[in-house]
Amino acid sequence: MKPVELYAKVRYAVRIEGISQREAARRFGIDPRTVAKMLTFSVPPGYRRSQPPVRPKLGPYVGIIDRIVEADAQRPAKQRHTSKRIFERLRDEHGYTGGVTVVKDHVLELRQRRREVFVPLRHEPGHAQADFGEAVAVIGGVERNIHFFAMDLPHSDAGFVQAYPAETTEAFCAGHVAAFAFFGKVPSSILYDNTRLAVARILGDGTRERTRVFSELRSHYVFADRFGRPGKGNDKGKVEGLVGFIRRNFLVPVPQAESFEALNERLLADCRRRHGERLRGHAETIGERLARDLACFHEQPAVPYDACDKQAGRVSSLSLVRYRGTDYSVPTAFAHREVLVRGYVDRVVIACGAEVIARHVRSYEREDFVFEPRHYLALLERKTGALDQAAPLAGWSLPEAFATLRRLLEARMGKQGRREYVQVLRLLEVFETADVAAAVSAAIARGAVGFDAVKHLVLCRIERRAPRLDMTEYPYLPRATVAVTSARSYLTLLDGAAT
Repeated sequence: MKPVELYAKVRYAVRIEGISQREAARRFGIDPRTVAKMLTFSVPPGYRRSQPPVRPKLGPYVGIIDRIVEADAQRPAKQRHTSKRIFERLRDEHGYTGGVTVVKDHVLELRQRRREVFVPLRHEPGHAQADFGEAVAVIGGVERNIHFFAMDLPHSDAGFVQAYPAETTEAFCAGHVAAFAFFGKVPSSILYDNTRLAVARILGDGTRERTRVFSELRSHYVFADRFGRPGKGNDKGKVEGLVGFIRRNFLVPVPQAESFEALNERLLADCRRRHGERLRGHAETIGERLARDLACFHEQPAVPYDACDKQAGRVSSLSLVRYRGTDYSVPTAFAHREVLVRGYVDRVVIACGAEVIARHVRSYEREDFVFEPRHYLALLERKTGALDQAAPLAGWSLPEAFATLRRLLEARMGKQGRREYVQVLRLLEVFETADVAAAVSAAIARGAVGFDAVKHLVLCRIERRAPRLDMTEYPYLPRATVAVTSARSYLTLLDGAAT
């Protein structure tokens, strides 16, 4: 191919200097037909194929290749034919004798023609798209996977994000509640994929049967829902892009936070900071366009939606209720009863009838047990033999005064002393640990070791009155004298044992 500089010289010589094409061919040492082409084209036109290339060996097999590629469209992406695999099948199953390169070229051309083409869209204000993303973060010093709920407003490109331990129904609802609070209003409609958190199933005519919780959420905030085609993430491309933007910008480097609450505060600050940015193709900032979005939103209800998952359960003989694979304790008085479990992102609340009987911090560990030791004290008062082996009490951190009280009670009263100790522990069902611990220490200091004495001292502390603990009124209370061990006495004891 001749360089473009030669084109310029030949064209100048013929058209400006007026020499003939034959003279130009002699001057520049090129063929006269090349001179004619240079006068037709101002730059080298390149090679122009007059007809498609002939592939005589591949021709009879083109239909087979087309059928394989078409069938692959219905198969999982990771189990589709590669060009090399198609070549091997043509060779082994159909007797193809050509090369692999021509097969690869044809498959590439075929797949390029089949690639989907999209129409540029414009977005009216007042609508939103929502989705979940996944990333890694360090929470409380532990690296773990997090799931973040993202909501995008396509008209203004304003976004919202909050991180949760798992992609669950309660996180889905909590994300909506937090997003509406962040924007201050509720969008007219929200576009989703066909997540099972919102869609129970897709009916034959394409309509969606919504989950109970999602129907409650829609009814509470009164917004329209829309769903993309199954497997077509581009139907909600705006929020898909926002999920990627969040992962690349808000979550790089890997964020570290003491808790999910602290991480979410940072993410909200990032969302607000982005309102001042001006995106390519727009003359206004995100915040300025957000004003038009909000003008088309409607007001929130007076009370936010109770973002939780409700499940019926039954208390076992161990006074445990299972929710999402984790067992949570309830007071033993409710064993074998039907209960309602409300699972929130950060807590689990258990009710029997209209009464809330237990509250626990939510656990996301598999097959975990979450105990509240106070739930089992009433039972241990009757079954004191299980006190030392009671799993709910394992790891229960109490002030040292409680252990001292138990030693004194059991030393003086035996089995009855153990029962009195459990009765003292039951005071923790009503009073604060600090108040009961102070009363226990005061009882030991006074030499009055027993449940009645501790209860009297707790009440005096709560009521802010001086204790009147007259030991003549409690003749059955054993007196305890706690003295510091003398080294001289210990040595004397050793001498006596030696003799």
